[in-house]
Amino acid sequence: MPTVLLVRHAQASFGSADYDVLSPAGLEQSALLATALEHRQLTIGRVVCGTARRQRETATACLTATGLEIETDERWDEYETEQVLAHHATVPAALDGTGSGGQEITSREFQGVLDGALADWAASGEGTAASQTWPFFLESRASALGELAAGLGSGETGLVFTSGGVIAAICARLLGGDGELFPRLNRVLVNTGITKIAVGRSGASLVTFNEHAHIDEGGGALLTYR
Repeated sequence: MPTVLLVRHAQASFGSADYDVLSPAGLEQSALLATALEHRQLTIGRVVCGTARRQRETATACLTATGLEIETDERWDEYETEQVLAHHATVPAALDGTGSGGQEITSREFQGVLDGALADWAASGEGTAASQTWPFFLESRASALGELAAGLGSGETGLVFTSGGVIAAICARLLGGDGELFPRLNRVLVNTGITKIAVGRSGASLVTFNEHAHIDEGGGALLTYR
């Protein structure tokens, strides 16, 4: 039976001018992730990531020594965070760590604003004012999963380096929750967490969600959610 591992990227740089760069903690997380993937002794059929720098850097840090080709597919990109916040947040918030009036906000405060914005975005359906609608985001990511899974042979694993929103959207779909479950899953995803999906005759099934034993075994100091 083929499987797909959805890996969330390592910690990016919240509160800086360029969020998309891995933080020093993110680089350490990537090293732990590389060891964890090696210990799984996977038969990897394909490796794919989105176009975001944080996704590509995580993939490269884990797989450079293996010589595996890393494909790029924009359908594994995160939702358009700034657009969602601009049209669905109740108060200003940005990934550079600024809030109302340009005041600095913490990652926890940002997450609270984002949770509400994502719930409103998912509930708005096709009527959203954001440039990327929830139905389009969900269906395109589900399509990427389906195409990847269809190209895998028995016993092969497809390895995807992506973002929390993508993983949450796909898992919400597999669990029958779609938009309602999506923001709740999104907020608990750990950087470099691994989600396993099995692909059988009846379709895709969620096996494990957000595994991060490699972070816990490293002492837990590198446990991050943004």
